Amino acid sequence: MWWLYLYVGLSTAGILVLGVLAVRVFAEVQRLAGQVARSTDDLTRAAERLSRAAEPLMERAGDISRT
Repeated sequence: MWWLYLYVGLSTAGILVLGVLAVRVFAEVQRLAGQVARSTDDLTRAAERLSRAAEPLMERAGDISRT
């Protein structure tokens, strides 16, 4: 009968370990999602700056091709 208590105790400990690991994974996923959001914002701002910087070149290229 003692083996039954052992199995129940081990399975409970296993479930607790899995629960702790799940919480750690959730926290890391949240942190990664924040980093991805910041990177996306940075890339968007960089693309907007590049677009603004390229506008004069696009206008000049249009003038050159018409002459």
